[in-house]
Amino acid sequence: MSYLGEDIKKLGFGLMRLPKIGEAIDIGQTKKMADLFMDAGFTYFDTAWAYPGSEDAIRQALIERYPRDRFTIATKNACWKECRTREDAVGQFETSLKQTGAGYFDFYLLHNLGEARTKAFDDFDMWNFVLQKKKEGMIRHIGFSFHDKAAVLEEILKKHADQVDFVQLQINYADWNNPAVESRKCYETARRFGKPVVIMEPVKGGTLAKLPQDVEDIFKKADPDASSASWAIRFAASLDGVITVLSGMSNIDQMQNNLSYMKDFKKLTDAERKVIEDVRTKLESYRSIPCTSCGYCMKGCPQKIAIPGIFDAMNLYKMYGDRNAARGKFKWNTDGVGLAKGSACIRCGACEKVCPQHLKIRDLLAETVPVLEENGENEKK
Repeated sequence: MSYLGEDIKKLGFGLMRLPKIGEAIDIGQTKKMADLFMDAGFTYFDTAWAYPGSEDAIRQALIERYPRDRFTIATKNACWKECRTREDAVGQFETSLKQTGAGYFDFYLLHNLGEARTKAFDDFDMWNFVLQKKKEGMIRHIGFSFHDKAAVLEEILKKHADQVDFVQLQINYADWNNPAVESRKCYETARRFGKPVVIMEPVKGGTLAKLPQDVEDIFKKADPDASSASWAIRFAASLDGVITVLSGMSNIDQMQNNLSYMKDFKKLTDAERKVIEDVRTKLESYRSIPCTSCGYCMKGCPQKIAIPGIFDAMNLYKMYGDRNAARGKFKWNTDGVGLAKGSACIRCGACEKVCPQHLKIRDLLAETVPVLEENGENEKK
């Protein structure tokens, strides 16, 4: 099925985690990956101004080597990052044109709306800027990527539904009902506004490719030959209204694995959906902190500690045993949004007085400090 007049297969090549030699992107391997992707009939390449070296790499690996009408390019504008004036903000568009050499963009996104970041796009009038570029033929389809709750997404779409053609959302089976992410609610909100969806993080940053053994066994019992990543990507691609599912592939093996089951994509059967539900239930049983991310605890916190975000990162560690992934989430939920870490807690107890779950927040925050803030080995305790 096509969306927005584009006939795009259900797998998109995410260019955020390209292979590297040292600190530099491995252009040779990226070319081989692009060739495999194109030879299999796939066309959607997703990059961004904010992905270091990515736009330049795809110029060399794809745009200089294939006719422009053979592929579709998506890139993004992150005007909340390093922009002080509107000229800085709109300048990202010209920089992306130069770095990619694409001539025009099939899909152009306002990057990472949500929380405090949305305001920059309003302040710099980026909505009207991208509309003008669409009128000029420099952009074919306008969208935005989003990291926040469904209620915030609804607010944005109420204001800008007429200006955007699609939405890019973080959706995976593990976060489908996660109150900190609200994958299902965000997806349903976008569809209610009639917006097709590009899916990002279908494998949750790689964590759903390496599951605890007892969880992995559920998948292996159902299909011994299917990888855990394939279940995750097929779950996302089976949703209605999906343009494509992005996979941030980092090597040829990952590319070949994804192509093996997505080249002739088939939606999940009812029996396979039941397997996914069993896996989700098992994973959720590992969630040791029953925080619902309501945010009441933060309203009266004198230290402005990112309590729900810290607990979300700690649960990620408890569920998957991946300390690096948990610390990445922790950094995003604290430093990334200008909020304090658990070590800043002065144990005043204001948070516990308003917590609907009656959590012992002070003690729980103290438990997160050695795991998320202090140095240590990447292993599950």
